[in-house]
Amino acid sequence: MYDIHDIDKMEEECGVFGVYSKTAKEEISTLTYYGLYALQHRGQESAGITISNSGKKTTYKGMGLVADVFSSEKLKELQGNAAIGHVRYSTSGESKLVNAQPLESKFKLGQIAVAHNGTLVNADIIRELLEDSGSTFITNIDSEVIINMIARKASKGLEEAIRSTVSAIKGSYALTILADHKLIGVRDPYGIRPLCLGQNKEGDYFLASESCALDAAGADLIRDIEPGEMVVIDDDGVRSVKYAENTKNAPCSFETIYFARPDSIIDGKSAFQVRVESGKYLARQKPVDADVVIGVPDSGIPAAIGFAEESGIPYTVGLIKNKYIGRTFIKPSQELREKAVQVKLNPLKVNVEGKRVVVVDDSLVRGTTSRLLIQMLRRSGATEVHFRSASPAVKFPCYFGIDTAHRKELIAAKLSVEEIKEEIGADSLDYLTLPNLAKVLGSEDFCLGCFDGEYPVCTPMGEV
Repeated sequence: MYDIHDIDKMEEECGVFGVYSKTAKEEISTLTYYGLYALQHRGQESAGITISNSGKKTTYKGMGLVADVFSSEKLKELQGNAAIGHVRYSTSGESKLVNAQPLESKFKLGQIAVAHNGTLVNADIIRELLEDSGSTFITNIDSEVIINMIARKASKGLEEAIRSTVSAIKGSYALTILADHKLIGVRDPYGIRPLCLGQNKEGDYFLASESCALDAAGADLIRDIEPGEMVVIDDDGVRSVKYAENTKNAPCSFETIYFARPDSIIDGKSAFQVRVESGKYLARQKPVDADVVIGVPDSGIPAAIGFAEESGIPYTVGLIKNKYIGRTFIKPSQELREKAVQVKLNPLKVNVEGKRVVVVDDSLVRGTTSRLLIQMLRRSGATEVHFRSASPAVKFPCYFGIDTAHRKELIAAKLSVEEIKEEIGADSLDYLTLPNLAKVLGSEDFCLGCFDGEYPVCTPMGEV
Protein backbone atom coordinates (compact mmCIF):
# COMPACT_ATOMS: atom_id res chain seq x y z
CA MET A 1 0.00 0.00 0.00
CA TYR A 2 1.15 3.52 -0.67
CA ASP A 3 0.50 6.95 0.80
CA ILE A 4 0.38 9.57 -1.90
CA HIS A 5 1.48 12.45 0.33
CA ASP A 6 4.20 10.62 2.20
CA ILE A 7 6.56 9.97 -0.67
CA ASP A 8 8.92 12.29 1.20
CA LYS A 9 7.77 11.48 4.72
CA MET A 10 8.35 9.21 7.63
CA GLU A 11 5.46 6.86 8.15
CA GLU A 12 3.42 6.93 11.33
CA GLU A 13 3.81 4.44 14.13
CA CYS A 14 0.92 2.90 16.09
CA GLY A 15 -1.49 4.18 18.71
CA VAL A 16 -2.62 2.51 21.95
CA PHE A 17 -5.53 3.31 24.22
CA GLY A 18 -6.99 1.90 27.43
CA VAL A 19 -9.90 2.57 29.78
CA TYR A 20 -10.82 1.15 33.19
CA SER A 21 -14.07 1.58 35.11
CA LYS A 22 -15.10 -0.02 38.39
CA THR A 23 -18.44 -1.00 36.85
CA ALA A 24 -19.40 -2.44 33.47
CA LYS A 25 -20.72 0.26 31.15
CA GLU A 26 -22.29 0.11 27.74
CA GLU A 27 -20.20 3.08 26.64
CA ILE A 28 -16.76 1.59 27.44
CA SER A 29 -16.33 0.33 23.87
CA THR A 30 -17.59 3.66 22.51
CA LEU A 31 -15.07 5.59 24.61
CA THR A 32 -12.34 3.31 23.24
CA TYR A 33 -13.63 3.92 19.72
CA TYR A 34 -13.42 7.68 20.24
CA GLY A 35 -9.91 7.36 21.62
CA LEU A 36 -8.76 5.30 18.66
CA TYR A 37 -10.47 7.67 16.24
CA ALA A 38 -8.40 10.50 17.72
CA LEU A 39 -5.24 8.39 17.23
CA GLN A 40 -6.05 7.48 13.62
CA HIS A 41 -3.14 9.58 12.36
CA ARG A 42 -0.76 7.11 14.03
CA GLY A 43 -1.88 4.13 11.95
CA GLN A 44 -4.40 3.40 9.22
CA GLU A 45 -3.77 -0.26 8.40
CA SER A 46 -5.85 -1.92 11.08
CA ALA A 47 -7.78 -1.24 14.27
CA GLY A 48 -8.82 -3.40 17.18
CA ILE A 49 -10.46 -3.40 20.60
CA THR A 50 -10.29 -5.95 23.42
CA ILE A 51 -12.94 -5.52 26.10
CA SER A 52 -13.02 -7.17 29.51
CA ASN A 53 -16.28 -8.08 31.23
CA SER A 54 -15.86 -9.71 34.66
CA GLY A 55 -12.44 -10.88 33.49
CA LYS A 56 -13.68 -12.48 30.26
CA LYS A 57 -12.08 -10.84 27.27
CA THR A 58 -13.47 -10.37 23.77
CA THR A 59 -11.38 -9.03 20.91
CA TYR A 60 -12.63 -7.58 17.64
CA LYS A 61 -10.33 -6.16 14.99
CA GLY A 62 -10.19 -5.57 11.26
CA MET A 63 -8.21 -4.05 8.44
CA GLY A 64 -8.72 -0.39 7.61
CA LEU A 65 -9.74 2.76 9.43
CA VAL A 66 -11.43 2.80 12.82
CA ALA A 67 -14.73 4.02 11.38
CA ASP A 68 -14.70 1.21 8.81
CA VAL A 69 -13.84 -1.56 11.28
CA PHE A 70 -16.38 -0.73 14.00
CA SER A 71 -20.09 -0.28 13.42
CA SER A 72 -22.47 0.98 16.10
CA GLU A 73 -23.94 -2.53 16.28
CA LYS A 74 -20.53 -4.08 16.89
CA LEU A 75 -19.73 -1.55 19.62
CA LYS A 76 -22.98 -2.41 21.40
CA GLU A 77 -21.90 -6.05 21.46
CA LEU A 78 -18.59 -5.14 23.13
CA GLN A 79 -19.59 -4.37 26.71
CA GLY A 80 -17.54 -4.50 29.89
CA ASN A 81 -15.69 -2.45 32.46
CA ALA A 82 -12.24 -2.24 30.84
CA ALA A 83 -10.83 -2.16 27.33
CA ILE A 84 -7.67 -1.60 25.32
CA GLY A 85 -7.45 -0.53 21.69
CA HIS A 86 -4.87 -0.25 18.94
CA VAL A 87 -4.42 1.38 15.55
CA ARG A 88 -1.57 -0.01 13.50
CA TYR A 89 1.04 1.07 11.04
CA SER A 90 3.32 -1.87 10.34
CA THR A 91 6.93 -1.17 11.26
CA SER A 92 7.34 -4.88 12.01
CA GLY A 93 5.46 -7.63 10.23
CA GLU A 94 3.19 -7.64 7.20
CA SER A 95 0.00 -5.66 6.79
CA LYS A 96 -2.62 -8.37 7.28
CA LEU A 97 -5.36 -9.20 9.76
CA VAL A 98 -3.42 -11.81 11.74
CA ASN A 99 -0.94 -9.07 12.67
CA ALA A 100 -3.62 -6.63 13.82
CA GLN A 101 -3.70 -5.81 17.52
CA PRO A 102 -4.56 -6.16 20.39
CA LEU A 103 -3.07 -9.64 20.67
CA GLU A 104 -4.89 -12.04 22.98
CA SER A 105 -3.80 -15.25 24.69
CA LYS A 106 -4.78 -17.62 27.48
CA PHE A 107 -2.24 -18.36 30.19
CA LYS A 108 -1.96 -19.66 33.71
CA LEU A 109 -3.57 -16.58 35.25
CA GLY A 110 -6.40 -16.46 32.69
CA GLN A 111 -6.78 -14.38 29.55
CA ILE A 112 -4.39 -11.58 28.63
CA ALA A 113 -4.52 -8.97 25.87
CA VAL A 114 -1.68 -6.66 24.83
CA ALA A 115 -1.48 -3.61 22.57
CA HIS A 116 2.01 -2.36 21.67
CA ASN A 117 3.35 0.80 20.08
CA GLY A 118 7.05 0.64 19.25
CA THR A 119 9.68 -1.71 17.90
CA LEU A 120 11.88 -4.24 19.68
CA VAL A 121 15.44 -4.48 18.42
CA ASN A 122 16.06 -7.92 19.97
CA ALA A 123 12.73 -9.54 19.07
CA ASP A 124 14.23 -12.05 16.63
CA ILE A 125 16.67 -13.38 19.23
CA ILE A 126 14.00 -13.74 21.91
CA ARG A 127 11.55 -15.29 19.46
CA GLU A 128 14.10 -17.95 18.49
CA LEU A 129 14.77 -18.76 22.16
CA LEU A 130 11.05 -19.04 22.87
CA GLU A 131 10.49 -21.29 19.86
CA ASP A 132 13.39 -23.51 20.94
CA SER A 133 11.67 -23.95 24.29
CA GLY A 134 8.33 -24.86 22.77
CA SER A 135 6.49 -21.58 22.23
CA THR A 136 4.46 -21.17 19.05
CA PHE A 137 3.78 -17.95 17.16
CA ILE A 138 0.79 -17.03 15.03
CA THR A 139 1.94 -13.63 13.77
CA ASN A 140 5.23 -12.32 12.41
CA ILE A 141 5.23 -9.13 14.50
CA ASP A 142 7.57 -8.36 17.37
CA SER A 143 4.65 -7.62 19.71
CA GLU A 144 3.82 -11.33 19.99
CA VAL A 145 7.16 -11.88 21.71
CA ILE A 146 5.88 -9.70 24.57
CA ILE A 147 2.63 -11.56 25.16
CA ASN A 148 4.37 -14.97 24.87
CA MET A 149 7.01 -14.00 27.42
CA ILE A 150 4.43 -12.72 29.89
CA ALA A 151 2.41 -15.94 29.56
CA ARG A 152 5.54 -18.05 29.96
CA LYS A 153 6.49 -16.30 33.20
CA ALA A 154 2.96 -16.43 34.67
CA SER A 155 4.00 -18.58 37.61
CA LYS A 156 5.71 -15.49 39.07
CA GLY A 157 2.42 -13.59 39.17
CA LEU A 158 1.18 -11.03 36.64
CA GLU A 159 3.17 -7.98 37.69
CA GLU A 160 6.41 -9.90 38.10
CA ALA A 161 5.84 -11.62 34.76
CA ILE A 162 5.48 -8.23 33.08
CA ARG A 163 8.46 -6.81 34.96
CA SER A 164 10.62 -9.78 33.94
CA THR A 165 9.47 -9.50 30.33
CA VAL A 166 10.16 -5.80 29.92
CA SER A 167 13.55 -6.26 31.54
CA ALA A 168 14.47 -8.68 28.74
CA ILE A 169 13.13 -6.82 25.70
CA LYS A 170 15.12 -3.96 24.18
CA GLY A 171 13.84 -1.13 22.06
CA SER A 172 10.81 1.12 22.22
CA TYR A 173 7.46 0.24 23.69
CA ALA A 174 4.34 1.76 25.12
CA LEU A 175 2.05 -1.06 26.24
CA THR A 176 -1.54 -1.32 27.36
CA ILE A 177 -2.37 -4.69 28.92
CA LEU A 178 -5.62 -6.28 30.11
CA ALA A 179 -5.23 -9.17 32.57
CA ASP A 180 -6.33 -10.34 36.01
CA HIS A 181 -9.07 -7.68 36.28
CA LYS A 182 -6.50 -4.95 35.75
CA LEU A 183 -5.51 -2.38 33.14
CA ILE A 184 -1.74 -1.99 33.00
CA GLY A 185 0.37 0.54 31.16
CA VAL A 186 4.13 0.24 30.59
CA ARG A 187 6.59 2.69 29.03
CA ASP A 188 10.10 1.75 27.99
CA PRO A 189 13.08 2.85 30.15
CA TYR A 190 13.97 5.66 27.74
CA GLY A 191 10.42 6.90 27.18
CA ILE A 192 10.96 6.67 23.42
CA ARG A 193 7.29 6.04 22.74
CA PRO A 194 4.72 8.24 24.51
CA LEU A 195 2.05 7.13 26.99
CA CYS A 196 -0.12 9.25 29.25
CA LEU A 197 -2.69 8.83 32.01
CA GLY A 198 -6.08 10.52 32.28
CA GLN A 199 -9.32 10.46 34.24
CA ASN A 200 -12.88 11.58 33.58
CA LYS A 201 -15.45 13.10 35.93
CA GLU A 202 -16.96 9.66 36.62
CA GLY A 203 -13.63 8.45 37.99
CA ASP A 204 -12.77 6.17 35.07
CA TYR A 205 -9.05 5.95 34.22
CA PHE A 206 -7.52 6.12 30.75
CA LEU A 207 -4.20 5.38 29.07
CA ALA A 208 -3.34 6.77 25.65
CA SER A 209 -0.47 7.38 23.26
CA GLU A 210 -1.47 11.04 23.06
CA SER A 211 -3.53 13.43 25.15
CA CYS A 212 -5.78 14.23 22.18
CA ALA A 213 -7.29 10.75 22.65
CA LEU A 214 -8.10 11.60 26.27
CA ASP A 215 -9.83 14.76 25.06
CA ALA A 216 -11.89 12.75 22.57
CA ALA A 217 -13.02 10.39 25.34
CA GLY A 218 -13.96 13.23 27.69
CA ALA A 219 -11.04 12.69 30.07
CA ASP A 220 -8.51 15.11 31.54
CA LEU A 221 -4.76 14.59 31.29
CA ILE A 222 -3.24 13.71 34.66
CA ARG A 223 0.37 13.14 33.65
CA ASP A 224 2.72 11.28 31.33
CA ILE A 225 3.82 7.79 32.31
CA GLU A 226 7.49 8.06 33.23
CA PRO A 227 10.27 6.18 31.42
CA GLY A 228 10.71 2.80 33.09
CA GLU A 229 7.32 3.02 34.81
CA MET A 230 4.46 0.52 34.99
CA VAL A 231 1.05 1.71 36.19
CA VAL A 232 -1.47 -0.81 37.50
CA ILE A 233 -5.11 0.30 37.45
CA ASP A 234 -7.84 -1.62 39.25
CA ASP A 235 -10.70 -0.99 41.68
CA ASP A 236 -8.22 0.41 44.20
CA GLY A 237 -7.11 3.15 41.80
CA VAL A 238 -3.70 3.70 40.18
CA ARG A 239 -0.48 2.26 41.51
CA SER A 240 2.93 3.14 40.12
CA VAL A 241 5.77 0.62 39.84
CA LYS A 242 9.26 1.64 38.72
CA TYR A 243 10.47 -1.53 37.04
CA ALA A 244 13.75 -0.09 35.73
CA GLU A 245 16.23 1.72 37.96
CA ASN A 246 18.64 2.86 35.27
CA THR A 247 16.36 5.04 33.17
CA LYS A 248 17.38 7.84 30.85
CA ASN A 249 14.94 10.29 29.33
CA ALA A 250 15.21 9.99 25.56
CA PRO A 251 11.72 10.42 24.08
CA CYS A 252 11.49 10.49 20.31
CA SER A 253 11.92 14.09 19.16
CA PHE A 254 9.82 13.41 16.07
CA GLU A 255 6.80 12.69 18.26
CA THR A 256 6.61 16.35 19.24
CA ILE A 257 7.82 17.96 16.03
CA TYR A 258 5.94 15.79 13.56
CA PHE A 259 3.96 12.69 14.55
CA ALA A 260 1.71 13.82 17.37
CA ARG A 261 -1.46 15.69 16.60
CA PRO A 262 -0.85 19.42 17.14
CA ASP A 263 -3.47 19.52 19.90
CA SER A 264 -1.62 16.88 21.93
CA ILE A 265 0.57 17.49 24.96
CA ILE A 266 3.64 15.25 24.68
CA ASP A 267 5.86 14.93 27.74
CA GLY A 268 4.53 18.20 29.10
CA LYS A 269 4.91 20.17 25.88
CA SER A 270 2.29 21.44 23.45
CA ALA A 271 3.06 19.92 20.06
CA PHE A 272 1.52 22.95 18.36
CA GLN A 273 3.61 25.45 20.31
CA VAL A 274 6.82 23.49 19.72
CA ARG A 275 6.15 23.58 15.97
CA VAL A 276 5.37 27.29 16.00
CA GLU A 277 8.66 27.89 17.85
CA SER A 278 10.56 25.79 15.31
CA GLY A 279 9.24 28.09 12.58
CA LYS A 280 10.42 31.12 14.51
CA TYR A 281 13.91 29.69 14.84
CA LEU A 282 13.96 28.89 11.12
CA ALA A 283 13.18 32.53 10.37
CA ARG A 284 16.10 33.64 12.57
CA GLN A 285 18.53 31.11 11.14
CA LYS A 286 18.37 32.20 7.52
CA PRO A 287 16.40 35.38 6.85
CA VAL A 288 14.94 35.71 3.36
CA ASP A 289 13.25 38.42 1.33
CA ALA A 290 9.87 37.08 0.29
CA ASP A 291 6.27 38.12 -0.17
CA VAL A 292 4.36 35.28 1.49
CA VAL A 293 4.88 32.29 3.78
CA ILE A 294 2.89 29.11 3.19
CA GLY A 295 2.79 25.79 5.05
CA VAL A 296 2.46 22.30 3.60
CA PRO A 297 -0.85 20.93 4.94
CA ASP A 298 -1.39 19.86 7.54
CA SER A 299 1.70 19.28 9.65
CA GLY A 300 3.79 22.11 8.19
CA ILE A 301 1.26 24.84 8.97
CA PRO A 302 2.17 25.58 12.65
CA ALA A 303 5.84 26.08 11.74
CA ALA A 304 4.82 28.31 8.82
CA ILE A 305 2.77 30.44 11.22
CA GLY A 306 5.81 30.76 13.48
CA PHE A 307 8.06 31.67 10.55
CA ALA A 308 5.63 34.37 9.45
CA GLU A 309 5.30 35.80 12.97
CA GLU A 310 9.05 36.04 13.42
CA SER A 311 9.96 37.25 9.94
CA GLY A 312 7.10 39.70 9.47
CA ILE A 313 6.34 38.12 6.09
CA PRO A 314 2.57 37.57 5.73
CA TYR A 315 1.26 34.04 6.16
CA THR A 316 -1.24 32.84 3.61
CA VAL A 317 -2.83 29.65 2.37
CA GLY A 318 -0.81 28.51 -0.62
CA LEU A 319 -1.61 24.81 -0.89
CA ILE A 320 -5.06 23.23 -0.76
CA LYS A 321 -5.31 19.67 0.53
CA ASN A 322 -7.96 17.35 -0.85
CA LYS A 323 -9.37 16.01 2.41
CA TYR A 324 -11.40 13.34 0.66
CA ILE A 325 -8.39 11.41 -0.58
CA GLY A 326 -7.89 8.14 1.29
CA ARG A 327 -4.64 7.52 3.10
CA THR A 328 -3.48 4.63 0.93
CA PHE A 329 -3.39 3.68 -2.72
CA ILE A 330 -2.10 0.66 -4.60
CA LYS A 331 1.50 1.51 -5.35
CA PRO A 332 1.63 3.04 -8.84
CA SER A 333 4.45 3.69 -11.27
CA GLN A 334 6.79 6.59 -10.53
CA GLU A 335 4.96 8.74 -13.07
CA LEU A 336 1.55 8.06 -11.52
CA ARG A 337 3.07 8.40 -8.06
CA GLU A 338 4.08 11.96 -8.90
CA LYS A 339 0.64 12.69 -10.36
CA ALA A 340 -0.86 11.48 -7.10
CA VAL A 341 0.78 14.34 -5.20
CA GLN A 342 -1.07 16.77 -7.45
CA VAL A 343 -4.34 15.01 -6.62
CA LYS A 344 -3.82 15.55 -2.90
CA LEU A 345 -2.16 18.98 -2.90
CA ASN A 346 -2.87 21.83 -5.29
CA PRO A 347 -1.47 25.38 -5.24
CA LEU A 348 -3.85 28.27 -4.65
CA LYS A 349 -2.72 30.25 -7.66
CA VAL A 350 -4.29 33.54 -6.59
CA ASN A 351 -2.05 33.60 -3.49
CA VAL A 352 1.27 32.57 -5.07
CA GLU A 353 1.24 33.95 -8.61
CA GLY A 354 3.89 36.62 -9.04
CA LYS A 355 5.07 36.10 -5.44
CA ARG A 356 8.33 35.17 -3.76
CA VAL A 357 7.19 32.24 -1.66
CA VAL A 358 8.62 30.63 1.50
CA VAL A 359 7.38 27.03 1.82
CA VAL A 360 7.61 25.53 5.32
CA ASP A 361 7.21 21.79 5.83
CA ASP A 362 7.65 19.63 8.92
CA SER A 363 10.54 17.70 7.36
CA LEU A 364 12.41 16.88 4.16
CA VAL A 365 13.29 13.20 4.14
CA ARG A 366 13.56 11.77 0.63
CA GLY A 367 13.11 14.98 -1.34
CA THR A 368 10.57 13.72 -3.87
CA THR A 369 7.47 15.50 -2.56
CA SER A 370 9.41 18.72 -1.94
CA ARG A 371 10.64 18.78 -5.53
CA LEU A 372 7.14 18.16 -6.88
CA LEU A 373 5.61 20.87 -4.69
CA ILE A 374 8.19 23.39 -5.83
CA GLN A 375 7.49 22.52 -9.48
CA MET A 376 3.75 22.96 -8.88
CA LEU A 377 4.26 26.35 -7.24
CA ARG A 378 6.43 27.56 -10.10
CA ARG A 379 3.82 26.42 -12.63
CA SER A 380 1.30 28.46 -10.64
CA GLY A 381 3.40 31.57 -11.12
CA ALA A 382 5.63 31.76 -8.04
CA THR A 383 8.69 33.79 -8.99
CA GLU A 384 10.87 32.36 -6.19
CA VAL A 385 10.43 29.34 -3.91
CA HIS A 386 12.43 29.14 -0.68
CA PHE A 387 12.08 25.84 1.19
CA ARG A 388 12.37 25.47 4.97
CA SER A 389 12.32 22.22 6.96
CA ALA A 390 11.07 22.53 10.55
CA SER A 391 13.22 19.57 11.60
CA PRO A 392 16.93 18.84 11.15
CA ALA A 393 18.19 16.82 8.20
CA VAL A 394 17.30 13.13 8.54
CA LYS A 395 20.52 11.18 7.88
CA PHE A 396 19.96 7.85 9.63
CA PRO A 397 17.15 5.28 9.75
CA CYS A 398 15.02 4.81 12.87
CA TYR A 399 14.90 1.44 14.63
CA PHE A 400 12.25 2.25 17.20
CA GLY A 401 8.91 2.39 15.41
CA ILE A 402 9.22 4.93 12.60
CA ASP A 403 9.57 3.85 8.98
CA THR A 404 12.25 6.28 7.78
CA ALA A 405 13.45 4.04 4.94
CA HIS A 406 16.99 2.81 4.38
CA ARG A 407 19.83 5.29 4.64
CA LYS A 408 20.46 5.17 0.90
CA GLU A 409 16.97 6.65 0.40
CA LEU A 410 17.54 9.58 2.77
CA ILE A 411 18.57 12.54 0.65
CA ALA A 412 20.55 14.27 3.45
CA ALA A 413 22.65 11.12 3.95
CA LYS A 414 24.20 11.51 0.52
CA LEU A 415 23.90 15.19 -0.46
CA SER A 416 24.90 18.51 1.10
CA VAL A 417 22.30 21.20 1.78
CA GLU A 418 23.42 23.06 -1.34
CA GLU A 419 23.14 19.90 -3.42
CA ILE A 420 19.70 19.15 -2.00
CA LYS A 421 18.62 22.69 -2.86
CA GLU A 422 19.61 22.05 -6.47
CA GLU A 423 18.00 18.60 -6.47
CA ILE A 424 14.59 19.88 -5.35
CA GLY A 425 14.81 23.09 -7.40
CA ALA A 426 14.54 25.61 -4.55
CA ASP A 427 15.97 29.12 -4.59
CA SER A 428 17.19 28.56 -1.04
CA LEU A 429 16.97 25.77 1.53
CA ASP A 430 17.42 25.53 5.27
CA TYR A 431 16.87 22.87 7.93
CA LEU A 432 16.30 23.58 11.62
CA THR A 433 19.66 23.03 13.29
CA LEU A 434 20.14 20.49 16.08
CA PRO A 435 21.09 23.18 18.65
CA ASN A 436 17.92 25.11 17.81
CA LEU A 437 15.86 21.92 17.97
CA ALA A 438 17.13 21.44 21.53
CA LYS A 439 16.06 25.01 22.33
CA VAL A 440 12.63 24.43 20.83
CA LEU A 441 12.18 21.22 22.82
CA GLY A 442 13.61 22.82 25.95
CA SER A 443 16.07 19.97 26.50
CA GLU A 444 18.73 17.82 24.89
CA ASP A 445 17.26 14.72 26.54
CA PHE A 446 15.58 13.37 23.41
CA CYS A 447 16.32 10.59 20.96
CA LEU A 448 17.97 12.30 17.98
CA GLY A 449 19.22 9.15 16.29
CA CYS A 450 17.69 9.87 12.89
CA PHE A 451 19.55 13.21 12.87
CA ASP A 452 22.92 12.44 14.44
CA GLY A 453 23.11 8.63 14.61
CA GLU A 454 23.25 8.65 18.43
CA TYR A 455 20.65 6.11 19.65
CA PRO A 456 19.72 5.49 23.31
CA VAL A 457 19.47 1.73 22.69
CA CYS A 458 21.85 -0.53 20.78
CA THR A 459 20.62 -0.98 17.20
CA PRO A 460 20.84 -3.98 14.86
CA MET A 461 24.35 -4.33 13.50
CA GLY A 462 25.03 -3.58 9.88
CA GLU A 463 21.79 -1.74 9.09
CA VAL A 464 23.01 1.85 9.39
